[in-house]
Amino acid sequence: MTAPAPLQPSFPQAIEISGQWLALWEAGELSDEVLADRLAELVASRDGARGFFVVALASDSPLMDRLPEPVALQLRLAGEAVVDLTVRNLAMSTAMAVHHGRSGDFSQQAGSERVQHRSRDLLRLLEPTAVKQRLEIMLAAARDGEGDDVAFVERWGYDTAQKSAIAEAIDAVAE
Repeated sequence: MTAPAPLQPSFPQAIEISGQWLALWEAGELSDEVLADRLAELVASRDGARGFFVVALASDSPLMDRLPEPVALQLRLAGEAVVDLTVRNLAMSTAMAVHHGRSGDFSQQAGSERVQHRSRDLLRLLEPTAVKQRLEIMLAAARDGEGDDVAFVERWGYDTAQKSAIAEAIDAVAE
């Protein structure tokens, strides 16, 4: 008997799966440990991890506000891919909070700030050396216009105020 193939959902499938799992977890129908085991498999693929974080960071689900230890452990074990996505979510949500604040869309601003805070808090739980190295790369792009994340920052067209806010958010991770 062979082991089942690992979960390789598309990005939209991962969003749907994550929403279902978080609803079951919130209803008490999925234990912290079972959720952690399922997430370990989901975040093993880039699209799976992206879909999970879209739901977990932006939704009303309280998962990321009181992350159960088994889930935190699985996210730590997922390694650099989770660190990378979380740093990118920190940067994007920070920049979008500035954008929404300027346009007076305070509801969207609050949502972006929630993603920002959840990303910051998650980064504090992940492997410290990997987080520090990844944040330094994003900081170099945001603050100095240098390094591997310059293309990321330029692709989204972040202006000086947004880059400054990203740098402040990165500094806040260490606080």
